[in-house]
Amino acid sequence: MPTTRLILASASPARRNLLRQVGIEASVLPSAVDEDALIADLRSRFGDLAPEDLVMGLARAKAEDVASGRDALVLGCDSMLELDGEVHGKPADAAEATARWRRMRGKAGTLHTGHWLIDDRDDGSGGLVGATASTRVHFADLTDAEIAAYVATGEPLRVAGAFTVDGLGGAFVTGIEGDHHNVVGLSLPLLRDLLGELGIAWYDLAPQGTSANRGQSNQHT
Repeated sequence: MPTTRLILASASPARRNLLRQVGIEASVLPSAVDEDALIADLRSRFGDLAPEDLVMGLARAKAEDVASGRDALVLGCDSMLELDGEVHGKPADAAEATARWRRMRGKAGTLHTGHWLIDDRDDGSGGLVGATASTRVHFADLTDAEIAAYVATGEPLRVAGAFTVDGLGGAFVTGIEGDHHNVVGLSLPLLRDLLGELGIAWYDLAPQGTSANRGQSNQHT
């Protein structure tokens, strides 16, 4: 059995499912952070932040919003797509998703995911660590009809960058340079590194020999 409990400060089912695939059964406690207000505040205080710093600031705020006497590790994450020098989160509506896909098609962008981990265990160190993972994503040259059909599913409105690689949008991603888990919303190798910085072993969260670790593979590339 795992010896350390993990709380995911995110409502993303993709992140939770990704953890489950490697044997980590995280509790979900979404933060109440107003992302638009926080972005405005960060930019007013620090200027035009690089995408890597912006997503890490959001991830930190989400983790800190949830961590308070939880007797667990708390992980906050936030993802954004950088395309042509601009960063994009979830589209506000179908019109924005359609316009974005018309810009994305046939191009490549960088998906940045900020990670912030807090040791909020009663007997823990109280430490906190964070980092950003960045993955290059190449998009297919979709027709207008394909874009309209995809946007009509509603999926692009629910995810950062207006696409998935492990869902309906998988057929529209032609290549990935870097950690494909990061495109789903959480870099497993980076999480392992962050745990190590806090002196916590990966197997303390993902015990070997569980059913989730035996004979299963669900690769998203």
